[in-house]
Amino acid sequence: MDTFVKSFGFMHDRLPLLLEKTGQHIWMCAVVIGISLVVAVPAGLWLGHLHRGEFLTTSISNIGRALPNLAVIAIGLGVFGLNFTNIAVALLITAIPPILSQAYLAVDQVDPDQVRAARGMGLTPFQVLCKVELPLSLPLLFSGIRIAVVYVISSATLATVAGGGGLGDIVLGQANYGLQGVIAAALWVAALALAADGLLSLAQRLLVPKGLRTKGS
Repeated sequence: MDTFVKSFGFMHDRLPLLLEKTGQHIWMCAVVIGISLVVAVPAGLWLGHLHRGEFLTTSISNIGRALPNLAVIAIGLGVFGLNFTNIAVALLITAIPPILSQAYLAVDQVDPDQVRAARGMGLTPFQVLCKVELPLSLPLLFSGIRIAVVYVISSATLATVAGGGGLGDIVLGQANYGLQGVIAAALWVAALALAADGLLSLAQRLLVPKGLRTKGS
């Protein structure tokens, strides 16, 4: 308990260090999430629109959950070396599966009657996806993004293994920062994950039509 209390003293005394490492952490996570969204969202939405690829999306999701980040980073050391590419690949394997699978399910489960009605009004397949399926799929799509963001923020602490920096430098640096530093940085990672999830929850409330919101979203 005494060490836990001292961790708040560490936050006060080493605030510039924590802010610097937090900036590095956010930058790494933002790059990975950005790439994941560009890759996974269009692919998941289109596969869901076609109602094809369930086996593919499920397999990717299962592989992403099964592969330990530390193992991927360790393997990547022999391929990419000590650089950000190694870290990004490991985090992308964490981030893409939940976004891809939720994007697919979100569109695949849209009411077929609404899709048929849209087609009957003369909408093209792309218009059906953008004007009907996408708005209806936003709640489930956001849930996948929120899961991925929390996963990436927590897993990014392992980036220090490949020289990536971030809060992991402190979390895994007990020899340099003491146990109170480890606890302080871990608390910051948890707070960062909660803050990111809260911001995405707010964005979801602003973007998702009121009639589609679920309780707690």
